[in-house]
Amino acid sequence: MAVLSGLEPKAVFEYFEKLCAVPHGSGNTKQISDLCVGFAKELGLKCRQDEANNVVIWKDASPGREGEDPVILQGHIDMVCVKTEDCPKDMAREGLDLRTDREWVWADKTSLGGDNGIAVAMILAILADKELSHPPLEAVFTVDEEVGMEGAFALDCSDLKGRKLVNLDSEEEGVFTVSCAGGVRVDCLLPGVRTPLSGETGYELALEGLLGGHSGAEIHKGRASANQVMGRVLYSAMERCPGLRLADIRGGQFDNVICSRNHAKVAVPADRAAALEAFIREFDAALKNEYAGCDGGVTLTCGRTALDAALSPEATANMLRTLLAVPQGVQAMSADFPGLVQTSLNMGVIELREEGLYFGVSVRSCIATQKEMIIQRLKAILELGGGAFSLRGNYPGWQFARSSVLREEILAAYQAVCGREGTLEATHGGLECGLFMEKLPGLDAVSLGPELHDVHSVKERLSVASTGRVYEVTREFLRRNCP
Repeated sequence: MAVLSGLEPKAVFEYFEKLCAVPHGSGNTKQISDLCVGFAKELGLKCRQDEANNVVIWKDASPGREGEDPVILQGHIDMVCVKTEDCPKDMAREGLDLRTDREWVWADKTSLGGDNGIAVAMILAILADKELSHPPLEAVFTVDEEVGMEGAFALDCSDLKGRKLVNLDSEEEGVFTVSCAGGVRVDCLLPGVRTPLSGETGYELALEGLLGGHSGAEIHKGRASANQVMGRVLYSAMERCPGLRLADIRGGQFDNVICSRNHAKVAVPADRAAALEAFIREFDAALKNEYAGCDGGVTLTCGRTALDAALSPEATANMLRTLLAVPQGVQAMSADFPGLVQTSLNMGVIELREEGLYFGVSVRSCIATQKEMIIQRLKAILELGGGAFSLRGNYPGWQFARSSVLREEILAAYQAVCGREGTLEATHGGLECGLFMEKLPGLDAVSLGPELHDVHSVKERLSVASTGRVYEVTREFLRRNCP
C-alpha cells in the first residue's frame, strides 16, 4: 500500500509519491523528467521535453473559456539531496522512503524534496482534473533550479503564450511572494600541492551537530556555517600550534545550503600534539557557548589519524588567512521590507583538491549593485591570497510590481477559500520568476505554496492540511474568469 494513501487531496499525494519514488537530485533529472512526459501522454496532453530535461505540458481551456488568456503554472522537478550520516541510501539511484503521521509528510533520514516536488504534484493533479473549469493552461517544469536555475536559463519560451505566471515554489501558506533576490555562484580556488610529511602527528577534526538550512530562507537565523567555522577553528589552531599543515578539508554539497558539518585533517609537529588536543576541547566549549541559542547541538572533536602528505605550513597559512577573511551570512537588511535580508553570501561547499583549496559561494541580493559589490569583495580576497574565481548561474532578481492584476486575483481566491487576507512578501530566496520575466515581456507573476519547514535538510517536512488549502486556492483562481 502507498505510504501516502488516504491523504487529501488524493490526486496530489498520489502524484507526489510517484515523483518521490524516482531519484531526482539536481543534475540527475532525466528519470523524473521522463516520468512527467509519461504522465502527459497518459492524459493525452501535448508535451515538449528539451535537451536540458525541462518539460512543458499544454491543456486546452474548458468549454466556453477558449478565448481567455492562458495561465502558466510552474515548478521545478529537481531537489536538494541530503541525508543523515547513518543513511545507506544512494540518492542518485534510489527514491525516497516517505513517512507521514497524517499531519505532516517527511522522508526517512533524507530531505523530502517538497521543494519543489509538491508543486509538480499539484500541477499534475490540476492537469488530470476533468471537472475543473479553467482557462488554457501551460505547465512548465524546470530542472536544476537548486544549482543556479540552469533549466530556466536553458528553456525556450517562444511557444508560451501565457503572461500570467503562478509559481508554486514558496514555503509559507498565506504569504504570497511578489519579489525575490538575484544571485550568482562564485567558484573560488587557492592553489596548493600536498607534499610528504616529515614526522608530524596527524589528526582528523570533526565539526558536527549544526542545523544548516536554506541559505535564502534561513540565512537570517544566525545558524553557524560548518565551513566558515572550521576555517576559523583551523586558523586559531595554527596560531596555537605553529607549523600546522592542512591535509584535507571537506564540507557541504550545495552552494545554497548552510553547511551543517565539516571534517578536516591536519598534521602538527609531534611536540604540539597535546596542545592541539587541549585547544580543540577549549574551542568546543567556546562554540557551544556562542551558538547555544541557534545551534545548540554543535560539537567539535579530534582524533589521531594516519597521514602521509599535507600542504606546506606556508600554503596552509595562506589558505587559512583567506578563509578567515571571507564573509558569511547577512551583509545588509532591506529598508523597504522590514525584516527582509537584502544581501548575503553563503560558503556552501569546500574541499581540498589536487590542485588546491576549492570553495563555492552563493551570493544573493535584491539590489544588483550590492550583488556586484560582494563579488568584488570575494575577488579582492582571492587576489590577495593568490587565488582565482569564476562565476556561474548569474540570475536576475524579480522587482516588485506596484500594480498586478494577477496578484489581486490570487489574493481574492485565497480570501474566498481560507476566509482571511493573504500577505505580500519579498523573499531573499531565489525564484525563477525573474528569469521568466526576462524571457516573456509583460509577464505578471506571483509565487505561493504550502507550509514547508526545514527545506534542504533531513528535517524537511510538508504540511498535509496546508497542501490541501493551497491546492484549492489555485483551483479557485483557475475557476474564476480571467479577464
